[in-house]
Amino acid sequence: MKSILDYETVALVDEADAIEIIDQTLLPGKIEIIRLCTAKEIWDAIYLLQVRGAPAIGVTAGFGIYLLMKYSKAQSYDEFMEEVKEKSDYLNSSRPTAVNLSWALKRMEECVKKFCSEAGSFDKEAVIARMKAEAEKIKAEDIEVCRKIGEFGLSLIKDGDGILTHCNAGQLATCKYGTATAPMYLAHEKGMKIKVYCDETRPLLQGARLTAFELHSAGIDTTLLCDNMSASLMKSGAINAIFVGCDRVAANGDAANKIGTSVVATVAKRYGIPFYVCAPTSTIDISTPTGGDINIEQRKPEEVTEMWYKERMAPEGVKVYNPAFDVTDNELISGIVTEYGVLHAPYDNAIAELFNHK
Repeated sequence: MKSILDYETVALVDEADAIEIIDQTLLPGKIEIIRLCTAKEIWDAIYLLQVRGAPAIGVTAGFGIYLLMKYSKAQSYDEFMEEVKEKSDYLNSSRPTAVNLSWALKRMEECVKKFCSEAGSFDKEAVIARMKAEAEKIKAEDIEVCRKIGEFGLSLIKDGDGILTHCNAGQLATCKYGTATAPMYLAHEKGMKIKVYCDETRPLLQGARLTAFELHSAGIDTTLLCDNMSASLMKSGAINAIFVGCDRVAANGDAANKIGTSVVATVAKRYGIPFYVCAPTSTIDISTPTGGDINIEQRKPEEVTEMWYKERMAPEGVKVYNPAFDVTDNELISGIVTEYGVLHAPYDNAIAELFNHK
């Protein structure tokens, strides 16, 4: 019998001109694979969190812009690039905080520019074939990057550790392994006895519906807790390390992740528990100086007042504050785990050095 880990999070079905994704809004109750063919379907899937997690969104964007340009009627390079820009801007508007979305779209645009420049002419069929290859490369790199993050993260934990995570930075947020969960999967593969604690992650419950679901399916010792229980758990001594993913890391090491992450980091500092952010370098945005410069997405009030209830659980007309993310200050972060190794403070220097090396 297949488990959730046997399904691809994002897949290109080229012969059907479609992207296949797991509809994550239906998990864990129902595993349903849906196909995205139009620009509106791709935009909606990203905005409505049918596909979510910064790396998975990036892969979806790469496949998406390829499919949307596959039958372009552009007759010249300028017309083609104008159409790429228009469709990229549209897709990019679906989730402004996750930098992998804009990163993947920009990468696809740059690959077209470079290919045409090197060819010295505009061959539309050849350009579209190159876009497909680049999109597939983004996916393959995501799997390899997550594996490397897992290996570096594994060096930070030991047999018997209790590990806390927030939201879902697992396989469902990437194409395999996840970012924050990658060390957990590799530890499990090696037979290490770890215990993983998952914050439920209000208001969209990604920790309860997704992380707990996939880790439990993998046979990892998994415990679910409400977000406001994490301080009690940390104080008890059950937690040895915390691993979270992120949607954007600023040049100074501030990290935007799912709302509630900064609370976890602040409490971890109080109890002396190392707090690690797992981030592929595609999630590090050196053009954003600090966390204060990150655009934080505001979500619909219904997600808080009624989404998960049979009856509305708040008075009609009450104001709702519902940011999708918060920013964890770099001083609260023990290390940023990348595919190139673990970065340590001062993060502005470490990040600049990493990108200079790249």
